[in-house]
Amino acid sequence: MCHGKKLLLIKDVKDLGRAGQIVSVKSGYARNRLIPIKAAIELDKNALSMQARLQEQRAQQAIADKKDAEILAEKLNGKVVKTFVKVDHDGNMYGSVSANDIVKLLEEQHSIQLDKQIISLKHPVKETGLTEISLKLPEGISGTLMLKVMAEGSLDVEEEPASASAENPA
Repeated sequence: MCHGKKLLLIKDVKDLGRAGQIVSVKSGYARNRLIPIKAAIELDKNALSMQARLQEQRAQQAIADKKDAEILAEKLNGKVVKTFVKVDHDGNMYGSVSANDIVKLLEEQHSIQLDKQIISLKHPVKETGLTEISLKLPEGISGTLMLKVMAEGSLDVEEEPASASAENPA
């Protein structure tokens, strides 16, 4: 029978806990993964005395992370990311637009770098048109951006009249 091993997390570990938390994990996971990467230490007197300091540091980090996430959400809300895709004669897309594609488009069009885990897509986008993309930022902050998928060769209706009027002022 495998018993859980109690550890104090030194670093945040995705899907397990935050720095300063005491967690119970299988001994193999502790021995082979968490302890070698120095993400956790075995629970003893020294670890317990270290816990309060780690929790305080993590709380300060959480405040900074939340502030950064709020600023990023503000920058991203209302942004429109545009892409052109190949479509067949019936208007069906070849392929799809994934979270990786959206990350690349954001960087190219708006010079904003994101981790693809922030983009919350249940399924890749497989239709042309405007799609709202949900974002899950650190510390529970959420945001949205718009993805505009257009067929190759089509004109971007929103931008075309604006650029035409800018060229030919009447």
